Amino acid sequence: MSRKRILVTGGAGFLGSHLCDRLLQSGADVICLDNFFTGSKSNVSHLLSDPRFELVRHDVVHPILLEVDQIFNLACPASPVHYQYNPVKTIKTSVMGAINMLGLAKRVRARILQASTSEVYGDPNLHPQPESYWGHVNPIGIRSCYDEGKRVAETLMMDYHRQNKVDIRIIRIFNTYGPRMAVNDGRVVSNFIVQALRNQDITLYGDGSQTRSFCFVSDLIEGMLRLMNCDGITGPLNIGNPGEFTIRELAEIVIELTGSRSQIVHRPLPQDDPVQRQPDITQARAVLGWEPKVSLREGLKPTIEYFERELSAQ
Repeated sequence: MSRKRILVTGGAGFLGSHLCDRLLQSGADVICLDNFFTGSKSNVSHLLSDPRFELVRHDVVHPILLEVDQIFNLACPASPVHYQYNPVKTIKTSVMGAINMLGLAKRVRARILQASTSEVYGDPNLHPQPESYWGHVNPIGIRSCYDEGKRVAETLMMDYHRQNKVDIRIIRIFNTYGPRMAVNDGRVVSNFIVQALRNQDITLYGDGSQTRSFCFVSDLIEGMLRLMNCDGITGPLNIGNPGEFTIRELAEIVIELTGSRSQIVHRPLPQDDPVQRQPDITQARAVLGWEPKVSLREGLKPTIEYFERELSAQ
C-alpha cells in the first residue's frame, strides 16, 4: 500500500507541529503549509531533515495546487491577542482558506478535516455544550472575526459535502495547552505560566470564577487523528477535556507548580468573554472511543518546563 500524502495547513503552529510529529511517526509523507503569522519555524525545525517532511511557506488565502490524500485545515490565528490584531485577515483566513482547501479536496478527492473551535458556541447559555447546541454568538463584537469565521468555515464544509460529496470532518477544539504554545499568544495557560516564571503579578479578568476546560495537546491530537480516520462520520465532534476549573484555580495550581512569588491581581472582564466553557464529549466517547487521559497537573509540568527553556533562551 502506498504511503499517504497528508497536507497540514498551519502546520508550524502549536497544534499543527504536534500533528506533523504524529503523522510522520505513523509513516505518512507530510506537507506542512504555513505563512508564519503565528506559527514558528522552530516548532518544526527538528523535522526538516526528515525526507518525508516538506515545509512550504504559503498563505491559505491564496489557492495552491497539490496532490494529497488528506488535508488537515488548521490555518488560523487561535488566540484573542493574535486574531484581534488583524481581524479582517483572521476572517479571510477562516473563510477563503476553507474555500481554497475545500476546492483542493474536491479536485483531488482528498478527505479534509476542519479545525473548528468551541468559540462557535460563543458565551453559551447551555452547559456543558453538546454538538447539537447552535451557540450564543455576538456577530459584531471584537471576537466575531474568529467566532463567525469558524462558523462560516463549518457551513462551507457542510455545503461542499452536501453539494459536491467532499469527504469532510469537523472537529470542535476546546482549550488546549502544552509545549510549543507561543510565549506571547495571550492564552490563559501560557499567560499564567510566563507571569509565574517571571514572578510577575498573575492577571485574572473579572473575579476569576469563569470556568474553562483544559485539554493536553497529546490528547487533542489523538482525538483529531481518530476522527480523520473514522469512516462514515462528518462531525462536528467536540474534542476537549470535560474537567472544569475556574480561572482562579488554574492560577493557584500554576503558582504552586512553578514555586512562584507571583500575586493574583484582578482586571475588568473583556467584552464577550465566555463565563463557562466545557465540552460534552458523549459523541467522541461513543463514536471514536476517545477521552482525554492527561490530567491538568500532569500536563502542566512539561508545559512549564518548555516555557522555562524558552524564557531562559531569550
